[in-house]
Amino acid sequence: MKSVAALLFVGMLILWTELPAGSAWSCPPVRFICAMVNPPNQCFFDWQCSRPKKCCNTFCGKKCISRPPAFPIFHV
Repeated sequence: MKSVAALLFVGMLILWTELPAGSAWSCPPVRFICAMVNPPNQCFFDWQCSRPKKCCNTFCGKKCISRPPAFPIFHV
């Protein structure tokens, strides 16, 4: 009985490690940058941001940003 439980535990552990971490999206490209020599950074690593956000290069420095929408939103 103990070997079956250990086998199930190892199987669950293998499946759990295969799941995505939740930050599979990448930062949007930055086309222009500001003229500051050392722009202020709000973060340096993803773990410094709240869970759904990611630390990305922006127009002027690094900031925690949310995932961009899957489809572009056009305002008329």
